[in-house]
Formats: sequence, structure tokens, C-alpha cells
Amino acid sequence: MFIETEATPNPATLKFLPGRDVLGSRGTADFTSAAEAAGRSPLAERIFQVGDVARVFLGADFVTVTKVHDADWTLLRPRVLGAVMEHFLSGMPVLEAGEAEGEHGDDYDPADQEIVAQIKELLDTRVRPAVAGDGGDIVFRGFRDGIVRLHMQGACSGCPSSRATLKHGVENMLRHYVPEVVAVEQVEA
Repeated sequence: MFIETEATPNPATLKFLPGRDVLGSRGTADFTSAAEAAGRSPLAERIFQVGDVARVFLGADFVTVTKVHDADWTLLRPRVLGAVMEHFLSGMPVLEAGEAEGEHGDDYDPADQEIVAQIKELLDTRVRPAVAGDGGDIVFRGFRDGIVRLHMQGACSGCPSSRATLKHGVENMLRHYVPEVVAVEQVEA
């Protein structure tokens, strides 16, 4: 099994590509601690066990791993590669049944359903594929008073350029196509 790694715009995060589906079309999963992964994702649990890991994000065909602040990728990368390879060779599931992220309690006025549908369509077709290419995801959380609330995951979470991406990229694009959008803000979970 050959696993590729790619740098991401976030220097604390690497993207691991095992050459097979990780979650496929089942969504994404973001774990910010070993305790959060316990009993939910055997793959994320195994990666946290290598130590010096702050976050594990599972995407369609990739895994992004964020290291703790003072860890060195030169030492950590081979340990994570080994954990990912061992997991896939073991035949264990990536997630326990029913653990992929689905729709969250999106916050918006039902009268704005049409606007929200446009926003989600633009995010799904124009933004999420690009963000996934960098090892992350962007999730719609709400729309109120012209403000779109988005949650950044994976490599995008904590990335030094994520706020600029939201303001100059995503916000400008949404404002262009959906005149009711006046701003975009990043929210946690």
C-alpha cells in the first residue's frame, strides 16, 4: 500500500492520501482529541495513539492530521503513515456505524430557505472541492440578517490564511451570486 502525503496551506497540517476511499460519499468527520475519537473512529483513534497529534479530519479520500505546536513533521510523518497503513491493512472500519457527519442544526429563518439553498449549492459546487483539495472542509452553519456562518474543518481549522480565504474568496463569491449575502463569518462547531 502506497500512501501519498501533501503539504497544506496550514503548516501544522499534512494531508494523507491512502489511494482509496476514506469516507467516500458518507460525509466528513473531524476529531479534536483522542477522547472525541474513542469508540467513534478506529482510524482516528490509531492516529492519535502515535502522539503529538492535535486533530484528525477524515474526508472522502484523504485524512488530514494536525500536529501539536512543538512537534516536528520529520519525526511525526512516518509514525502517522504507519498508523494509517496499519489501519487499512487491518480491515477495521474507518468509522463506527452512523458516525459520519450529516446535517447539523443549521440556523436560518425558514422564509430564507431559497437563499440558503443557493448558498449551499455554491458552497458544494465551487468552494468545498477546492477546500478539500487543501485537506479541509467548509460547513454551512447558518444564515441570519445577511450573514452566512461557516465552520472550517481539517487543514482549514486554525490555518493562518483561512480568515482571508473566507473574507476575500468565499464572501466575495457569495455576495456576487446571492445579493442577500452581506458578510461571511467563521464560527466554531
